[in-house]
Amino acid sequence: MPLHGIEEEEEKPCRACTDFRSWAKKQSKQKPPAVQNDIKIKESSTNHECPLDKDDLGRSTWGFLHTMAAYFPDKPTIEQAQNMCDFFQIFAEHYPCEPCAKDFAEDITKNPPKTKSSQALSQWLCERHNTVNIKLGKPEFDCSKVFERWRDGWADGSCD
Repeated sequence: MPLHGIEEEEEKPCRACTDFRSWAKKQSKQKPPAVQNDIKIKESSTNHECPLDKDDLGRSTWGFLHTMAAYFPDKPTIEQAQNMCDFFQIFAEHYPCEPCAKDFAEDITKNPPKTKSSQALSQWLCERHNTVNIKLGKPEFDCSKVFERWRDGWADGSCD
């Protein structure tokens, strides 16, 4: 019930926490009925001038993180190893999807980053990604192939 004649405004859904289809449906509920018929729901935000939805953000983020891990030094300095651990802590604090950020922060508290080498970091991150994939009902990635996927390209030459 409004207080003192002030209407309570329904909070807009977080686009970074919602896939585009769900976000668009929530948006259409906030529009007048005449406008709802003009809204077309798409699977993914393909317009590169629009904010990323949860799915686009996730794909882009995982791509960045896996690539970063694949190019991490094979023999990092103590400072490089510590910086990477710090990065993941800060990343988990500031990821724009709050439920995703909290879940990742809990996971890395239980499974701290392994920063002794590029291989160790890539395997650790693949395991973290598979933890998320399992929760989302997606297939697990074969972690023995992280360098093929994120650094060297597939053995069949399809990336050359």
